[in-house]
Amino acid sequence: MSALKWGQGKGKGAAGPTLFGVPLSFDHFVLPRLLRRPARVLARLGEGDFEVPPFFAAMLSAALLVSGSAYGAYLGGHVDGVVQGITARTGFAVDQIKVVGNRATSEIDILDRMQLDGWTSLIGFDAEAARGRIATLPWVEVAAVRKVYPHTLEVRIEEREPFALWQQGNKLSVIERSGAVIAPFSGGKQSLLPLIVGTGAPAKAPDFLARIKKYPELAARIKGYIRIGERRWDLKLENGITVKLPQDGEDQAIADLVRMDRENGLLTRDIAAVDMRLSDRLVVQLTPEAATQRQAALNEKPKMPKRKAETKI
Repeated sequence: MSALKWGQGKGKGAAGPTLFGVPLSFDHFVLPRLLRRPARVLARLGEGDFEVPPFFAAMLSAALLVSGSAYGAYLGGHVDGVVQGITARTGFAVDQIKVVGNRATSEIDILDRMQLDGWTSLIGFDAEAARGRIATLPWVEVAAVRKVYPHTLEVRIEEREPFALWQQGNKLSVIERSGAVIAPFSGGKQSLLPLIVGTGAPAKAPDFLARIKKYPELAARIKGYIRIGERRWDLKLENGITVKLPQDGEDQAIADLVRMDRENGLLTRDIAAVDMRLSDRLVVQLTPEAATQRQAALNEKPKMPKRKAETKI
């Protein structure tokens, strides 16, 4: 309905409502519907014909007290705390947390990053801030925090993928395929990861280990991959044998090593090392015990009798 109405005014001289002596209606004009009731109240107030509702003073005092408290909380930066306290006590307190996707990340560490207390309100809880704190945990690659009303928080994480253990001196770390360190070694299933040793090893390990996997019978016996001088690799086998690979021609050397082991059981003998650094020869180093036994065996061989000198007459 239009706020302006024509031809509906009262006759000339008809008295209409006034506010402090000012008429509130004119000929051919009527106030909009939404303003009529407030205008009548104000008109009655101006004419002294208005009765104060019961308990008006108490309600006004309460309103002033609440507004003053709210303003003080705003100035003091305590609005969030007030909202948390009120909503938590009206049925929105967090009392259930679901954590999904964690394998190496402890739930205790996740809960610690969420910074909850017994009266944390779901309404006032900052899920994005909590997500940012959880994302700083070493194993976490992606994190998401979702509110499930009325009182549940759901945390979903995706963890970084471990590739190997990297040893530098006495320091042992879990690393990604890219070589980035995830976290210090903590035992458990991490012990099943390949062990690489030495400076520069993480950068070269992914390609080298992929080539070794082409020979499963050899890969299953390797205890550690040692990078020497950032130039070549040594293989440390579970039985203690060290295989010294050349700087160039690694693939051919590995193939020759597997072939000799299949044909002659090279890697099952009582030896300490197999040196393949020279392209034209293979050098096998015996263990100290095997070297002692070999020397004793050589000493026990019967000596050839010397020929008697012939005497010429």
